[in-house]
Order: sequence, then structure tokens, then C-alpha cells
Amino acid sequence: MAFKYAVALTGSIGTGKSTVSKLLSSFGFHIIDADKIAHQILDEQQQSVADLFGDSLVKKGKVDRKALGAIVFSDSSKRKKLEALLHPLIYKEIERLSVEQDILKKPYLIDIPLFFEGGRYPIEKSLVVYTTKEQQLERLMHRDNYNEDEALSRISAQIPVEEKCKRASYVIDNSGTLTQLKKECERVKEEILNDSD
Repeated sequence: MAFKYAVALTGSIGTGKSTVSKLLSSFGFHIIDADKIAHQILDEQQQSVADLFGDSLVKKGKVDRKALGAIVFSDSSKRKKLEALLHPLIYKEIERLSVEQDILKKPYLIDIPLFFEGGRYPIEKSLVVYTTKEQQLERLMHRDNYNEDEALSRISAQIPVEEKCKRASYVIDNSGTLTQLKKECERVKEEILNDSD
């Protein structure tokens, strides 16, 4: 059965999920990365993407994700079209990998950026990575070179991170230093392992 031992790792854009994912992986957790799977499936579906949004989005056999993002983040009907194409395929692959992990009968993480927004995965436990909205903005503008309006539109396309924290089984606070973050990850690792005994 899929998802029995899974913990959904989520947060909001710019909260530092990938850093947390690396740390928890170094502590021995297996991680299924929905974003990696999505990128792979996006490229596999390049023809369908071109049919929906235009040939200019496909360059050298790969989808221009930044250009596609600009289209779907400014038009919710186009975002829904893209999600209708990709999400069932992403789900199927994550489910397959999850079944493989469940055989081992120990907790593992599935990194799902839009876990609460999608409501598609029947995973009981979730781990939310938290930072302040100011830190999210700063990271998006610095890391991805978005201007303030672009960064804000991406943040507001998701459920506020404070709301996600209320729904979560576990929360990692990533508003401090890297040393503090490592301690947070250690604490949550123990909580997850204790809950699975």
C-alpha cells in the first residue's frame, strides 16, 4: 500500500525546503522529490506543453520553465490546464516510488511543495518548513532574481505558511542560522522516528 510510512515535506516558496531536505537526507531519511519528478515529466510532455502554450516554450528538447512559470503564474486558468496535464502523471510516479519505500517499513519523506494546496496525496503526517514572509521575499528576490511583485505573486499563489504550520504534524523553524536549522532537523528526526515505533 502506498504512503503508509510517508511524511509529506512541505512549506512555502522560499522557506528553505531544499536545505532541510538535504539535512534530513544526511540524517538517513530517504527522500522522494516531487519537483525532480515534475521536471522530468514536464520534459517528457514537451509536445503537450507546446500544444497548450506555444512552441516557443520548448528549446533543445527541454521546456523553458521560467517562461512557462511567467505564463501560468499570471493566469490561473492556464495554471489549471498545466496542472491537469502534469499532476496525474506526477502522482502516479510518486505513488510507484512510495510503494517501493513502504516495503521497508520505516519512515521516509516525500517533498511535495503544494501538499496542502493540492489535497491529492493521502498522507497522514506532514512536516512544514517555516520562515517569515520577509525572509521568503528576500530569498526569492536574491536567489531567483524576481522583482518584488513577481516574488509576492508566487508567495500569494500558495496557502500562507502560518496556516500550513497549524495543519502540520511537525514544524521546522528555518528563520534562524544554519546551526539552529541543524538542531531543528535533529529534533524533528527524533520525533518522526519515535512516532514510528
